[in-house]
Amino acid sequence: MAYGQKILKGDAYKRAAIKRRHIRIRKRIAGTAERPRLVVTRSNRHIVAQVIDDLKGHTLASASTLDASVRGGEGDKSAQAKQVGALVAERAKAAGVEAVVFDRGGNQYAGRIAALADAAREAGLKF
Repeated sequence: MAYGQKILKGDAYKRAAIKRRHIRIRKRIAGTAERPRLVVTRSNRHIVAQVIDDLKGHTLASASTLDASVRGGEGDKSAQAKQVGALVAERAKAAGVEAVVFDRGGNQYAGRIAALADAAREAGLKF
């Protein structure tokens, strides 16, 4: 198996598959000063979005479900992902970012990942 992974079962196999996909995606995607990378990290409970300039190695803006404004939010996890997407887009625009490269972090573009991306687009962030 690629990347030195042992044969795994269950959730460990899923995490290893996500890691392989993320490595494969990161070969092609990199954030610059003009178009930083919007990376999404998803767990079972929370979702985190960061706008990163890979050339400098700096995080320009970030938002997550752990933020005080989103933490007590109503709705399911997809609704919270929409709030995070709008919040990260607002913070990125305040930092002077107009367009980003979307990095889904090895996750499928569906559900919470798609909800976050759609909310960021609606808030005016271009990808």
